[in-house]
Amino acid sequence: MKKTLIIPLAALLAVTALSGCTRTSYAIHTTDGRTIISDGKPKESDAGLLGYTDANGVKQQINKTEVEKVAEVPH
Repeated sequence: MKKTLIIPLAALLAVTALSGCTRTSYAIHTTDGRTIISDGKPKESDAGLLGYTDANGVKQQINKTEVEKVAEVPH
């Protein structure tokens, strides 16, 4: 009887873990040659800044004049 509960529970856990890994990353290419990887899509502000969340989960901003290109990172 315990096996009948363990298998569906393990399947539910696996689906939950995999669904959390579907967030898209973006590469922000700067005019000075750096590449910044953001977790999720960067957002533009009216103040001329591009806001993003870095790989450590810290919110950062960069001046839009320093950004050459933003591209989705293929998985």
